[in-house]
Amino acid sequence: MRKKRVLLFSEGFGTGHTGAAYALAEGIKLLNPDVQCRVIELGKFLNPTVAPWILSAYRKTVSSQPKLVGMMYKTQYNKSLNRLTKLALHRVFYTHALQVIEQLKPDLIICTHPIPAAVISRLKRQGLNVPLFTLITDYDAHATWVNAEADRYLVSTPRVKSILTGRGVSPELVTVTGIPVHPKFWERSNKTQLRKELGLADVPTVLIMGGGWGLMFGKDVMDSLTARMDDIQLIFCMGSNDKLVAKMQANPLLNHPNVRILGYSSEINKLMDASDLLITKPGGMTCTEGQAKGIPMLFYSAIPGQEEKNCQYFVELGLAEVLDSNVVDKWFSLLLREYAGLEEQRKRRLAPERQQPHNCASTVLQLLGKPADGKTDLRGARTPARNEEAVYITP
Repeated sequence: MRKKRVLLFSEGFGTGHTGAAYALAEGIKLLNPDVQCRVIELGKFLNPTVAPWILSAYRKTVSSQPKLVGMMYKTQYNKSLNRLTKLALHRVFYTHALQVIEQLKPDLIICTHPIPAAVISRLKRQGLNVPLFTLITDYDAHATWVNAEADRYLVSTPRVKSILTGRGVSPELVTVTGIPVHPKFWERSNKTQLRKELGLADVPTVLIMGGGWGLMFGKDVMDSLTARMDDIQLIFCMGSNDKLVAKMQANPLLNHPNVRILGYSSEINKLMDASDLLITKPGGMTCTEGQAKGIPMLFYSAIPGQEEKNCQYFVELGLAEVLDSNVVDKWFSLLLREYAGLEEQRKRRLAPERQQPHNCASTVLQLLGKPADGKTDLRGARTPARNEEAVYITP
């Protein structure tokens, strides 16, 4: 019997969209190995010469002119991609998209970025007969996510569902699943054992994620971070930004036994488990991974637009605060004075009834008619998807 095939299309504008696609693919395969999944950044796959140039230009614009990016997000917030734009995208970047689909013969296409979702929608309008699910990877829903040909939307929260229904999408087509995270984030490991495994000191620990776009906070915050290095361990994880890693390693201020400076790491799940506080930009994927690990978060340099919405959501929920030197001082004092209490709060956030990080994968399998494998033995991994309930952690 032929295995079911799920094709996930993304684009490389930031790491969150593709990260969500891979996380969902891994979750599906874990819950039901009889389902085949493949992830493709469609524009890069079909146009490997031009696409990297466009992504680089986007990244530079976000870094150098964030206010411009925010203004564009807000002015276009209620405007979906029109047919002319979809036609131009198809002819310039996605001419062979249909050939890829015909070759791979998927039973379901899931798009984690608005552009491939628009392209597949156009193909469906022209006769492509494959269900299209759109997975929205933030805690907001820009109008460019909406296409009449989408068969279902998978969204993070009931609020995002309300935004979509306000844009004319039928409520029956929107399922609240949460944003998927890799199965490595579904469980929590023993903190003391992990610190020993990773060569870390068994003291209060703060994970600071900068990623490829660098750290974007001022001297006052850095001074607050480094003021208590004798008592609090700092792990800087800078992604693929090798220049920033080298610069930080050469900084005498950071030459301390309780400071770790890392580049790219495939063990962010372990680093979160080993840490007590996460400092990061409020990207949709990182926020959701931190949420799945129950770790309190401090956010800096939200990109105007969707990251501002992400930040607002988690702050209102009581799971995060906006970073400044006073907030750092407050949290560092809490880590030193009330460590046991903070850890107990984190354990309560991780109670199975309060979060279900497997929910998106479970929902896709349910809708595909391929339930989770009964042999799967993960916390709550076979709990049915809940359409109308938020899947976030209750503070």
